[in-house]
Amino acid sequence: MKTFTNLLVENIDNILLITINRPASLNALNRLTIQEIGAAIEELSNNSELKGAILTGAGDKAFVAGADISEFTSLSVEDAKALSKAGHDIFNSIENCPKPVIACVNGFALGGGCELAMACHMRIASPNARFGQPEVNLGIIPGYGGTQRLIQLIGKGRAFELLTTADMIDADRAEELGLVNYVEMQGDLIAKASEIITKIAKKAPLAIAKTVVCVNAYFDKKQNGFDTEIDEFAACAATEDFKEGASAFLEKRKANFTGK
Repeated sequence: MKTFTNLLVENIDNILLITINRPASLNALNRLTIQEIGAAIEELSNNSELKGAILTGAGDKAFVAGADISEFTSLSVEDAKALSKAGHDIFNSIENCPKPVIACVNGFALGGGCELAMACHMRIASPNARFGQPEVNLGIIPGYGGTQRLIQLIGKGRAFELLTTADMIDADRAEELGLVNYVEMQGDLIAKASEIITKIAKKAPLAIAKTVVCVNAYFDKKQNGFDTEIDEFAACAATEDFKEGASAFLEKRKANFTGK
């Protein structure tokens, strides 16, 4: 496993535990940290042994308290566009990862931290979690997909309110709005995420990957999600996993999927 500067990455029973390890700065996202997250997700996508990934922050105060604002202060328009584009590319790689990526949110998930959590397929929060997009307090807007993914997850009206007031919401409110899937005690976050990934890993991996494609197609204005579903359904029908799954169902036995 590659060694990182700002991440702790462990393989625990073929689940990649990615911990953003900058607790002194409340795990703020700087360029290097974002690049390293991208490299870890690439490893997840390319390693057939890995079932999925859990993304969390070191310490009990913050998942990620935001972007590293010190890197923003002298940006030109061109630099800012490049910075935002780089963040988009890596957060998109999380969203499009063919294996489940679950954010375990402990403490603050603000600005870029909230955006990072939203790029994951699911979110589990501890009771002390706080979510928000406070960028307008700094005279800027979210730059890593926050204006889009927040709408997708909680709807236009609620998203507009949070984006323009810069208000924070707690874990219970986030669950109520659909921003998080579960609220669990901090000590149980990783176990809950592992449980979900392990359950998904028992399913046909190609079907899971194609489900990711179809779900994301719903939000892609360049695609017709229904057409994407037709294409991906047909592709699944040609796989060995489908033949195995159908046979196992008819024979009333457990399927043995191979990802082929």
